[in-house]
Amino acid sequence: MPTTTINRVPLNTTQAVNSRIEAATGARIRYCAGNPLRIERRLRELDREWDIERVLETNASVVAFLGLVLGSAVNRRWLFVPAAVTAFLFQHAVQGWCPPLPVLRRMGVRTSREIEIERVALKILRGDFEESAMPRSRRLARNVIEIARA
Repeated sequence: MPTTTINRVPLNTTQAVNSRIEAATGARIRYCAGNPLRIERRLRELDREWDIERVLETNASVVAFLGLVLGSAVNRRWLFVPAAVTAFLFQHAVQGWCPPLPVLRRMGVRTSREIEIERVALKILRGDFEESAMPRSRRLARNVIEIARA
């Protein structure tokens, strides 16, 4: 049975890499804590950060297009490249894993959920939410803040 969209990439990433990404998120939250200008700057950076899905889709389309160009201009054997890329994208859509994923995760490329957790944690530090009105995702971000402070 396929994994859910929200957890498929972390489940297909080694625990060491997931821990390193989480630690880096905690370090960024700690760095911003207590400084409203840093929080604002970091929130703007998060708005521009590409998640793993966007990076994979962009890389796949570039490689597939390059394979098509080489296949039509140089040698038809290059048409194997877009076929392989299509298979990798399908594998990622179904399983949450494809060959470039481990490399990108080691480079620190995060999921949209990981980015959103940092965003919400920073907004909590900024005082955007009342504690009593915190839904589950905000409580999760609060846990991230507590881990970051430890």
